[in-house]
Amino acid sequence: MVSRFGFNARRDVPLEDSLLWAARHGFGFVDFQADLPPNNVQSFDKGRVQAIREFCETHGIQLGIHTNSAVNNAEYVPLMSDAVDAYMNINIKLAATLGAVWVITHGGYHFTSDAEQRWVASLERLKRVVGWGEDYGVFIFLENHNKEPDDAEVHYIPSTVAETARFFAAVASPLLRWSFNVAHAHLVPEGWAGFLDAFGVDGIGQVRLNDNRGDREVHLVPGEGNIDFAAVLAKLREKGYGGPLMLDFGTEEEKLIVRERFAGMLSG
Repeated sequence: MVSRFGFNARRDVPLEDSLLWAARHGFGFVDFQADLPPNNVQSFDKGRVQAIREFCETHGIQLGIHTNSAVNNAEYVPLMSDAVDAYMNINIKLAATLGAVWVITHGGYHFTSDAEQRWVASLERLKRVVGWGEDYGVFIFLENHNKEPDDAEVHYIPSTVAETARFFAAVASPLLRWSFNVAHAHLVPEGWAGFLDAFGVDGIGQVRLNDNRGDREVHLVPGEGNIDFAAVLAKLREKGYGGPLMLDFGTEEEKLIVRERFAGMLSG
């Protein structure tokens, strides 16, 4: 049961250190970001790539790349739009090179006054991103995002069931999956249960787990907020979800403690 769990690798240590810790503690999945040293895209030369591929194969670890949500996939401004495309393309290519199974992407964000123009740009970009995933044989996981206050100028998309459905209705591919962020779903009226009722579990590529109090995005350790994780895991089990569960919070010790508690919940 514990091998179903994974985590986001730390950005300030080499990916190899995170993989070694994962192997020592029986984690089956590791997401990492390839933006900055020591894990920037350019750092993955032939020798490093080969060593990482061999380590993951030996220890049964599936690797994924979690792109930066600050990069606006809803960008339409000339030059800037091209840069976003290049960013996504190089991450997908790196995933294929490393033998990573997926790349996590986002819908981006709009500034209220240009919402529809941003939506159009985001949907068209997701089509291109999924096309690159098909070219390289890499799954694309679209993450439901966190809701910002209603009176904020900037809003992430997709954050609601309706917005998420708009993406999946616009882009069809066997390599497009859903990165189900439970804490993000907890911030909207339909809640995490509403997302599962709307989409089920067949399209889920991974489930991301951290806590909040229902008012804002804070990445709390489960138990520090008010998400009912016993109910979340029970519903996932009842619906037949058997995929990765990514722990996106806290220290290494906190991850180990919560994993054991969650594994117990899943096993009934």
